[in-house]
Amino acid sequence: MHTTTTAQRLGVSQQALDLALDADLIDLHIDTFIPVRIWGYDALKHHGKGPLGGYFFGHLDLPRMEEQGVTGAMWSITTNPFRPESNRFDVLQKNRARYEAMVANSGGKLVITSTPDAYAQARANGIHAVLPAIQGGNALSGAPDLDAWLADRWVTRVTIVHLVDSVYGATSSPLSTLKIQRLSERGKEIVRALDRARVFVDLAHIAAPSFWDAVEVHDPSLPLIATHTGVSGVVPHWRNLDDAQIQVIAKSGGVIGVIYAANFMGRKGGPQNCEMVAEHLEHIVKVAGEDVPAIGSDYDGAIVPPADMKDGAGHVRLVDALLRRGWSEAAIRKVLGGNFLKSWRKLR
Repeated sequence: MHTTTTAQRLGVSQQALDLALDADLIDLHIDTFIPVRIWGYDALKHHGKGPLGGYFFGHLDLPRMEEQGVTGAMWSITTNPFRPESNRFDVLQKNRARYEAMVANSGGKLVITSTPDAYAQARANGIHAVLPAIQGGNALSGAPDLDAWLADRWVTRVTIVHLVDSVYGATSSPLSTLKIQRLSERGKEIVRALDRARVFVDLAHIAAPSFWDAVEVHDPSLPLIATHTGVSGVVPHWRNLDDAQIQVIAKSGGVIGVIYAANFMGRKGGPQNCEMVAEHLEHIVKVAGEDVPAIGSDYDGAIVPPADMKDGAGHVRLVDALLRRGWSEAAIRKVLGGNFLKSWRKLR
């Protein structure tokens, strides 16, 4: 993995590859468990871009992550937004069992890590750290005892709202039908429950009024997070955070993971490759400082990445782009994982 041949094949400098392989590189949102769950995709084997050529799925597997130094990732269990509340929690429990089986059957190549210390141990042992995450907090709406389920801190983060409105609040997507997009009382309670359990409250996908309600009810001593998003200061878009939202997450000690979805990232006349991701990272630094940006690719989450990121090697190509743009190695290490680890230690 350290050879010049690998760097040449990926089209990056040796400095970029060496930096990616040496750093803590933690992706705050991958959806690779979706193809594992739905059509039996083997995430332990090397794949190409798949029949769709890197559109929507086919982005990641463990060999491709290892090749570019991904030491850990939030592997998300994504909730079917159209599933009725009556069986969401039962399905979550079944998916958790399948998720744990995937890790158990990896031959020691994957390990579930729910604390920063456990992550550090996994990295020291050369094992990819799987940080459990739930996208769509409505998966928990049928839990008979939410505090009890969260008590073991198995899950690292919960994205409160996904692509449709839920019992908790409003989505930022055009699929929202709520005239008043506020966080519900149940939404406020799940924020409090996550705080009690020291689980990250993830504010990706949520409509602005619900976002600010969550900030208000959230324990101010704990960091907030937005795991996979763009920023409106580069591209105004329903999926992106504005400067005030960036600043309040930064003030909490949290981080903002920048997504690899070209339709949220690319501006008219702007770059069409991984440089568009770099622009969003640089805007976060401009608004809130270099301790705030992170990466949350959303690989395998039905996204269309920039052309040079469709094969799953976007992380190391982003490192190469940041170096060419004059970023210091220290600042890049913060984006790749240092900033998140600092927030995680504050939470746990």
